[in-house]
Amino acid sequence: MAIGVKALPITFVAHALAIVAAIMVLVWCLGFRGGLAWEDTNKNLIFNLHPVLMLIGLIIIGGEAIMSYKGLNLRKEVKKVIHLVLHAIALILGIIGIYAAFKYHNESAIVNLYSLHSWLGIAVISLYGIQWLYGFVIFFYPGGSTGLRSESLPWHVLFGLFVYILAVANAAIGFLEKLTFLENSGLAKYGSEALLVNFTAVITILYGAFVIFSVASQGPAEDDYNYSAI
Repeated sequence: MAIGVKALPITFVAHALAIVAAIMVLVWCLGFRGGLAWEDTNKNLIFNLHPVLMLIGLIIIGGEAIMSYKGLNLRKEVKKVIHLVLHAIALILGIIGIYAAFKYHNESAIVNLYSLHSWLGIAVISLYGIQWLYGFVIFFYPGGSTGLRSESLPWHVLFGLFVYILAVANAAIGFLEKLTFLENSGLAKYGSEALLVNFTAVITILYGAFVIFSVASQGPAEDDYNYSAI
């Protein structure tokens, strides 16, 4: 059931929020936290890859994949490929982002998987991967029967939204966790960096909300929105 609002303006707002969120996390990691690195004596630069890849990859590109069905006035088969590829990119960047966090912990003699954020992160990336594989097999190649696709579609959408909402919520927890560590280490609670991190989390949540709104909005009238094997 769709709300009485066209998808296009909702997706435009979401795209703008995505750009703002990406700029903010880059300003934070490059301007305040010293930059990004895969190998460095300053292990904090390795960690900085984590929020950048998780936000731009899993949250923003993953959100764009979700919006592709309602926000693009293209043939269904084309949108299916865009949806599939964007989710694959989001998944790959998410995996690299999580690996960067483990790499930082291991090289800094910090234990892994001790926080709610880390537990939910593993759950999210695992569920995201399962969702992508199932969607590929059932809706893309080799493709399930018409009946199976029809029965699977509502659950595919519902489960995908659940995983995405969980990812956005965990991103907010991650910002809170990192900021709390920094503040306990002496960062000013009302300083510019603390405000930047908090506002980045707020923009991330708003972006996630508009992604969800786009799913419930009215897409192009000529599209039947059914999944079928190419």
